[in-house]
Amino acid sequence: MTETTDKKTREIGGDGTFLDTTLRPTLWDDYIGQANIKNNLKILLGAAKERNHPPEHILFYGPPGLGKTTLAHLIAKELGAQMKSTSGPAIERVGDLASILTNLSPGDILFIDEIHRLNKTIEEILYPAMESGSLDIIIGKGPSARTIQLELPPFTLIAATTRIAMISSPLRSRFSGGIFKLEFYTPEEIGAIVNRSAKILGVTIHPDATEEISSRSRYTPRTANYFLKRVRDYGQMQKKDLDRDVVKQALALLGVDQVGLTSADREILNTIIHKFNGGPVGLNTIASSLSEEEATIEEFNEPYLMQIGFIDRTPRGRIVTALGYKHLGLTPPTLL
Repeated sequence: MTETTDKKTREIGGDGTFLDTTLRPTLWDDYIGQANIKNNLKILLGAAKERNHPPEHILFYGPPGLGKTTLAHLIAKELGAQMKSTSGPAIERVGDLASILTNLSPGDILFIDEIHRLNKTIEEILYPAMESGSLDIIIGKGPSARTIQLELPPFTLIAATTRIAMISSPLRSRFSGGIFKLEFYTPEEIGAIVNRSAKILGVTIHPDATEEISSRSRYTPRTANYFLKRVRDYGQMQKKDLDRDVVKQALALLGVDQVGLTSADREILNTIIHKFNGGPVGLNTIASSLSEEEATIEEFNEPYLMQIGFIDRTPRGRIVTALGYKHLGLTPPTLL
């Protein structure tokens, strides 16, 4: 194998390590969907560049896999800035945040993923850093304690969260550059993403296969790319072209049905129907019955099940709708 070939293999994830990064768009024109957010960001970034000043702080929120991290990388590239990444759970102590902030250079971008998981004490240290570019550090304890104020270089904080309601109002108000909600993608946008990823992976995919993947991808690019990679693997091992039948066979092995439900999704529906007469039933009870974490159901399974109208949230708990019964081939109960 030549050096060039070996480098290319690593870049496209010969061992699967860097494959997701390779599929991530590096140009605005390659970022499909979220047109309104892109238009707003181009104005924000263009104006900041003309003023020769870092953009104001930005917050992205929405379900996992919609492109929040990708947008942060695109902003950094557009500005020609260095981006330093971390996550809310990784910043455990005030000293961790202080170390990150004091090591920033002028114009750097700090990206904090899952910022809703920041400790509240650390949040309060972040307020002056975002608002006035200063860091207040308390040294010592008791009567001898004193505060040292460190001046920080101008920087832009870009944060991402899947649960914006868990971010305190004072922190939200400091994202003066904008708070942007990422929407689910249309099947056409998902299809365009699948075709682009297929070209990067060097595989030929039939239009009907693209359509089949799009219809099962839960309107989410990350899921679409995951399905494409697994379909590619299946086609490679079976020595078959990537057509609709190969997609159906590959996704059947993964337990993904025609509307994108996984075995875990169907288990949730069946549990509500068969154990709790279709609901209403509380999230805690569902999670206990499935030996699953509440957060997993609430953040991953439930949003899509609600979006396609298979379950509904009522004041008394979750219920399975008539559409949910129909999808499982069951007859909904007759209301008295």
